[in-house]
Amino acid sequence: MADEGMRLDKFLKVSRIIKRRQVANDVCTAGRVTVNGRAAKPSVRLKEGDEVYIEFGNGTVGFRVLSLKPVIKKEDADSLYELL
Repeated sequence: MADEGMRLDKFLKVSRIIKRRQVANDVCTAGRVTVNGRAAKPSVRLKEGDEVYIEFGNGTVGFRVLSLKPVIKKEDADSLYELL
């Protein structure tokens, strides 16, 4: 892969924070996601240590990226991030 990191929409799906990639893409496009304090499009490349905040209907979820693995078991998905 020429670019380093992982696309934001793919990370949200792989980490199971959002269950489907299309939904993750829609949330990013709607302007409800920030990475390191900046509005983020679905194609933003995440790196380890990035802080991501997602606005949901009743609040905001924040997490720090710990690892970028393209495939991971469902049971281990929460090892990719830490909640803030």
